[in-house]
Amino acid sequence: MSLPDSSILTNIQVPGYTRPVEILFEKKYITIRSLEDRLYTDEEVMKLPDIALGHTHYKEWQVRRRSVRRLLSYLLAKKRGLDILDVGCGNGWLSHLMAEIPGARVTGLDINFTELQQAARVFNDDPNLRFIHGDMRSGVLSGKSFDQIIFADSIQYFPSLKKILHWGLSMLRPGGEIHIIDTCMYKQGELEGARRRTAAYFYSLGYPEMADFYFHHNMADLRSFDHTLLFMPHTLRSRLFGHNDPYPWIRICNS
Repeated sequence: MSLPDSSILTNIQVPGYTRPVEILFEKKYITIRSLEDRLYTDEEVMKLPDIALGHTHYKEWQVRRRSVRRLLSYLLAKKRGLDILDVGCGNGWLSHLMAEIPGARVTGLDINFTELQQAARVFNDDPNLRFIHGDMRSGVLSGKSFDQIIFADSIQYFPSLKKILHWGLSMLRPGGEIHIIDTCMYKQGELEGARRRTAAYFYSLGYPEMADFYFHHNMADLRSFDHTLLFMPHTLRSRLFGHNDPYPWIRICNS
């Protein structure tokens, strides 16, 4: 795995040793992203969540565009500088948008080195944005704390919802918040069917083993946390506003 040219990418931190299992996961993950047409050019990344009307995932990006608009409006309304951690930031498009909030300082974190390099390259001129290669559970963020931690389409890659939320809470400052967006959450009776669909999907792509890295989380596991649903899908209100976005927006407070 090649390292970035530090003379060019001044906003990426590569702590060092990467476990073989993480390298293997990334290779297969990137292959699947390519099969799904989810690898974007630098020019496309710079414009996300806006994307060409004819793109395969245009409708999906319209959903994400609305969810991110809600999140950015919420963070802007705090009217103060925020240290924000974007967990599973991928190519950095959301990290970049949050870094444009006045006073914000954003850290994008991911074990996906390929897309992280792209993020650092595309957004290298943003002084309020940096990227770190690694897993939040591995110690790469040791000694750091945040006002806001964002899991945007990423918490499904952690096997235990409760454990990763406790990790996140341990990194929050007093009054801090965790936000989960753009992720399916399930009731107990829905979990087995969701697992079967995921297994069938990865099997169809020729990588059945990847189902072992994708996890389905139970809404009931949130009961032990101080949480609020800031957006609930499939409600009358969402239909009245002309769309029925499928993902909840969950806020967990450091109470």
